[in-house]
Amino acid sequence: MLTRRHTLTLAAGLAATLAAPAFAQDWKAKYPELVFAIIPAENASGVTERYTPFVNYLSKELGTKVTLRIANDYAAIIEGQRAGNIHIASYGPSSFARARMTGAKVDAFAIETNLDGTKGYHSVFYVKKDSPYQKVEDLKGKNLGLVDPNSTSGNNVPRFALNGMKIEPETFFGKVVYTGSHENAVIALQQGTVDVAANWWNDEQESNLQRMARKNMVKAEDFRIIFKSEQIVNSPLAYLSDLPEELKAKIRDAVLNITTKDKAAFDKIYEGKQGPLVAVDNKAYDPIIELNKFVDALRKKKSS
Repeated sequence: MLTRRHTLTLAAGLAATLAAPAFAQDWKAKYPELVFAIIPAENASGVTERYTPFVNYLSKELGTKVTLRIANDYAAIIEGQRAGNIHIASYGPSSFARARMTGAKVDAFAIETNLDGTKGYHSVFYVKKDSPYQKVEDLKGKNLGLVDPNSTSGNNVPRFALNGMKIEPETFFGKVVYTGSHENAVIALQQGTVDVAANWWNDEQESNLQRMARKNMVKAEDFRIIFKSEQIVNSPLAYLSDLPEELKAKIRDAVLNITTKDKAAFDKIYEGKQGPLVAVDNKAYDPIIELNKFVDALRKKKSS
């Protein structure tokens, strides 16, 4: 015999069962499409080829359309997330820190790792192998290629390092050129537009230069490193802080488990040269905020 208590328990259970899928549909109604954006580290066709399997995987795991957007520059990612038009983004450390500094409500949730388990990379200065330059000080009056004002390895760390050498780039070098992407910086060096170029470098096995060499864009042996920075915290993936908790949990689960759920999509991005994506939070990038502030102060000092 059903008592009133049993009836209420059954009713509550039925209501919970019916509400669960309704709740799950709430965010899908609000977000029929999610935008995943990435900074322009390489040419657009290369990014599209590298990341299309990833966004297809996310679409399948989340059960909603995920669209890939390749930003024109680093600032476009920041502005897109601040406006709420970009839901998930792949950043460099400095651009993520800049997003937080300029009021974007974003949270880092995944970080790239290296094959040895470390979570960092380096900024390097490349010159042509056959050039006479052995150290940065040899390049007075020559042209410097940087990447983007919001690039960690392509601008902020180089400026920090040059300051430590007592070098003010705009007066020491003949010209300072922003190339827009890491690939463009190497191409500018190859073509002689610049005499030294900043870039990212993980280790002997993986760097932007090695990726370009695998695509037959350049020969890695045509360049050499004359400066390498201390290790920088690796790049994060970040989503909007105000996304529904259920959606954020699904995004985290999909991204952090891609190596087992869709290894082919993961390998397409990193070509087997990176370790798995692991969890991270905003605190890991607090030192980068301090780096950005330091570089901002240098700019203000220069313009005053």
